[in-house]
Amino acid sequence: MNLQKTDPKIYNLLKKEIKRQQEGMELIASENYVSRAVLEALGSVFTNKYSEGYPGKRYYGGQAYTDEVESLAIERAKKLFEAEHVNVQPLSGAPANMIVYSAVLQPGDKVLGMDLSHGGHLTHGHPVTLAAKIYNFVRYKTASDGLLDYQELERLALQEKPKLMLAGFSAYTRQIDYKKFCDIAKKVGAITMFDMAHIAGLIAGKVLPNPVPYFDIVTTTTHKTLRGPRGGMILCKQEFAKAIDKACFPGFQGGPHMNNVAAKAVAFKEASMPSFRGYAKQVVKNAKVLEEEMKNYGFKLLFGGTDNHMVLVDVFGSKGLSGKEVEVVLDEIGITVNKNMIPDDSRSPMDPSGVRIGVPAVTTRGMKEKEIKQIAAWINSAIENRKQKQALNKLRREVTQMCKRFPIPI
Repeated sequence: MNLQKTDPKIYNLLKKEIKRQQEGMELIASENYVSRAVLEALGSVFTNKYSEGYPGKRYYGGQAYTDEVESLAIERAKKLFEAEHVNVQPLSGAPANMIVYSAVLQPGDKVLGMDLSHGGHLTHGHPVTLAAKIYNFVRYKTASDGLLDYQELERLALQEKPKLMLAGFSAYTRQIDYKKFCDIAKKVGAITMFDMAHIAGLIAGKVLPNPVPYFDIVTTTTHKTLRGPRGGMILCKQEFAKAIDKACFPGFQGGPHMNNVAAKAVAFKEASMPSFRGYAKQVVKNAKVLEEEMKNYGFKLLFGGTDNHMVLVDVFGSKGLSGKEVEVVLDEIGITVNKNMIPDDSRSPMDPSGVRIGVPAVTTRGMKEKEIKQIAAWINSAIENRKQKQALNKLRREVTQMCKRFPIPI
């Protein structure tokens, strides 16, 4: 039985989503398109198999091929990121971070992590999360110029003496100095952790420096810039391997999703190819063009600009519109972005001052500098003409025409 016959409602929704993705422009920094090969692995019969445990140490029989798949994924990831040990079982980035916390911390232990509104991630200690109810998070912020102040970070570390110091971000657009960060942690005897979820693909593509040799533990998602399936991964020094594997299973998760692990293995192979390096270079080029064009249109960029794949824009300070309002008007012309808090935002998380704009997905489609300039022009035009339905309809047609010239990989 195929999907169309078994469940026509879901089939029709799937077709509509394909059309939305084909005819719309995806500028959410954490989204991307996987290859046909990754999709095939993700939709494979490996989804039928329970594989609690690790290769060679499973609790169920019938693991000859799942063991090979997971071992391949591990070896490919180790080579790609020069890691001593890799666990590919985390179901996503948030579980990966929780697994690390439970592996190296006791309830009440102190963690120094980046404030969410200054570019950090929800799982880095925001009060609404489970982690913040278990561990004692102290959050550091960026300086008035929007950059990370290492002197202030050192002062805070010496004052708080955390057991774990956490770097990484979801909306910070500048490159972190790995050595400086880890040197500060050494002064207070803290374990070092880096969440590279957003930039893993740029690291694999050799356009950003690799944090793995510097940090004790590195976590990541396998989607976003890495162009793999939605999932997580933990890379660490050998001394933390046993604790992390035990914290993952049986500590936090049951059996891994083996279809997902297979898709990760495929993505890691793709990320090791020369063509992927070309993709990563183009992502950074496109982001710099977007930075300059947005500045030319009078938008205020947080952190002064970008070193990676995205920009964070203060649209309220620039144009008098909230991030939610901009997200809605851009949806009308087929451009998808996400509203986002800016440092010390006076507005609410559901109606913040900023939007986050990323270029990984459009770069995967083959768009380059010329197209990015046009995209910036459309964003500005949509905001300026937001009350003119006819103008927005015209922009929507133009966006759709460009998208049809750059099909998504399905």
